Amino acid sequence: MFPIRDTVRTYSFPVVNWLIIILTAIVFLYEASLNNNAFNRLILNYGLVPARLNLTNPLELILNPLALLTLVTHIFLHGSWFHFLSNIWTLFIFGDNVEDRLGPGRYLAFFLISGVVAGVLQALVTNQSQMPAIGASGAIAGVLGAYFVLYPRSRVVTLILLIIIPWFVELPAILYLGIWFSTQLIAGVTTFSRTAVMGGVAWWAHIGGFLFGMFFHRFFKPQVHPAISRNYPDQYPPSA
Repeated sequence: MFPIRDTVRTYSFPVVNWLIIILTAIVFLYEASLNNNAFNRLILNYGLVPARLNLTNPLELILNPLALLTLVTHIFLHGSWFHFLSNIWTLFIFGDNVEDRLGPGRYLAFFLISGVVAGVLQALVTNQSQMPAIGASGAIAGVLGAYFVLYPRSRVVTLILLIIIPWFVELPAILYLGIWFSTQLIAGVTTFSRTAVMGGVAWWAHIGGFLFGMFFHRFFKPQVHPAISRNYPDQYPPSA
């Protein structure tokens, strides 16, 4: 299943979502300009290496606090054009609506914290791994988890390939995202006893990000829709 667009109206321009997309694109184009050795050094230095992060040994983190920085920097690194484009496209479709509901500043904090939480869970599950984990998918999973709760009545126009025949269908967002999360959970549980990484996919980062978005987006959500109150102030008169 490949998402094409959703049906939710937004009331504001998603400035932060676009800034994240642009920053990620700049970083990826920089990666693409590097030779193999320089690219590998970049990934090793700024990717999330669970064994180096060593969350089970806080003393080592105190001695090497720069390892904590990779919980953020790994979000903006991608390993291939497909990896980059699929993440950015998903963020383009769903991120604007979540930013619209949270507001720009809260959305930025939510996105980054989702990525950190996703990285922490991946590092805990694969704490002995020397393989760098990179990509915005954990943070984007947080956005999907928030969308799952905030817009249950939305519909997602989805491309489904039946052998070689394209089929476009509108699926309820709660069904589309429910299927997506189920596949991540099944894959994560299946690989748990091995490395929790299969085919280069950090399944537990997706699981952790989605659950964080589902249950903790409410702490970033203002009581009043920020875009509607700004654009339609008569609907929200000031309190006495």
